[in-house]
Formats: sequence, structure tokens, C-alpha cells
Amino acid sequence: MTGYTEIAYDVADGVATITLDRPDRLNAFTAQMMRELVSAYAEADRDDDVRAVVVTGRGRGFCAGADLGRGGSTFDADDPERAAERADFGTIGGAPRDGGGIASLASAACRKPVIAAINGPAVGIGATMTLPMDIRICSETARFGFVFARRGLVPEAASSWFLPRVVGISQAMEWVATGRVFDAPEALAGRLVSKVLPPDELLPYAYGLAREIADNTSAVSVALSKQMLWSMLGADSPWEAHRVDSAAIAHLGRSADAREGVRSFLEKRPPAYPDTVSKDYPELLDRWPGEQPVS
Repeated sequence: MTGYTEIAYDVADGVATITLDRPDRLNAFTAQMMRELVSAYAEADRDDDVRAVVVTGRGRGFCAGADLGRGGSTFDADDPERAAERADFGTIGGAPRDGGGIASLASAACRKPVIAAINGPAVGIGATMTLPMDIRICSETARFGFVFARRGLVPEAASSWFLPRVVGISQAMEWVATGRVFDAPEALAGRLVSKVLPPDELLPYAYGLAREIADNTSAVSVALSKQMLWSMLGADSPWEAHRVDSAAIAHLGRSADAREGVRSFLEKRPPAYPDTVSKDYPELLDRWPGEQPVS
């Protein structure tokens, strides 16, 4: 997709920035924004010049949730306008696919590490879309809310899988059952984010993390590590991880990147890894989160 209208996508110095770009609506989520996010994650995944992705929001909000412009019919699958704008979403299990889930699973599937730089309110899909992101940091001005029960809905974006794994079932149920909006310190205490920063330090810190990845690590190692860590969350036992780890070590140990990693360390110089994700990524396990047949 080219000509993004509801996000901005930029690449500089090995880092892709995805900016939710409807500041007049606090970056409220729409079907079009979903399509553009899916395209941007795919673009970042296939671009060897991209080593990490930073996701943030334009203006004072990250994402205020779904755009409620259609009023009471906003979430009604039988509403003709809603059905028409989502006709290309397809169905799963006989039900129309949830747009938040489509965006979240695209984020999960991106093999480049995704850093959420949450600069303001992140409510509803604004909160759940961050759960598959690999690192979440936020501004002191951020507010979060899994507000679905206060709208007669349930959490979407596959968050019934992600949220308990990120923060634990007790914390997840407290936030989901109350549907209340909470502040950045509570998000930090509940392990939803790993760091809270002053507003003017948020993006510099996010880009610092991205640069640390881009400057010091093998792209193939990071991509495969991301797939392994998320995949093993659903493994039946550590033996499955041992099987995958062994195959990965055996494969990567023969690689040009492994040789460069050791040589650069011994020679006390920065590494210059030659391998790329597009050409050298080893298919040692099924791509996570995998392909789900849709009806």
C-alpha cells in the first residue's frame, strides 16, 4: 500500500516509525487505519534496511480507541455501512473478523522488534493493539483503559490471549472487569509497560533502544529470537523449546553472522553483520502467530 492517509510511515537510520495520524480524533482507530497498519508492518518485515519499528501517536494521544462516529451502530455487524467498509476483512469461525485482531496479528507477525512509544491516552483498541508489541514504554501523560465491558463489549485484538500472558491473569481480570481508565504508574506496576518517561524523553528513549538493536545485533538473530520467544509461550513443555533452540544454534553457528560476532568481539570492534532477514532467515519453526484458515 502506498499513500498512507491515517498513519505515517518513515524509515531512517535502520528504524521504521509508524505514527498513528488522526490527531484531530486522538488517533481513533478505523478500518482504513487497520489496513494501513497491516501494510506498514509487512513493509517493515520485508525491508532489510529496517532493524526495528517504533510505533507512536501524533499529537497528545496514542489512540483513543475505536472511532465512534456512527453512534450506537458502531459495532453492529449488521449495520450496512460497517459491513460495506469491512467487506474485505473476511470471516473466521463464521463471524466477521475483528479489525483490531487483524492489526494486532500483523504486528505479531513482523519479525522486526516493535517498540510501542505510548505518548498519551491508549484506550480500547489503543491499549490492546500494543500487547503484541515487543517492548512497551510510555509517557507520564499516558492513560490506559480496557474499557470494553463499559461499552457492552469484550476485549478484542486477540487480547484475551495476549493480556494475561503480558500482565498475569489477576491483573488482566481487574482491568478488564472494571473497565476503568488508569494512569502510567499503575501500568508500570502492573507490568503493562517497562518504563515511564517524561513526555520529551519518550521518543529519544525509544529510538535509543532501536539504535542499540540496529547497531549491535544480527538482524537474523533478532528476528529468529523474536519468533522463538513468542512461539514458546504456547509450548507444552520446555522440551519443545530445547528442540527449537538446538536447531537454531546448530544452524546459526555455521553462519557468517556468528563468525562476525565472534571475530568482532575478539578484535574489539563494532560488528558488521552481513546476513539479512530476507535472504538468510532460517525456517526452523512455523512462523508465529501462524496462518489461521478463514472462512
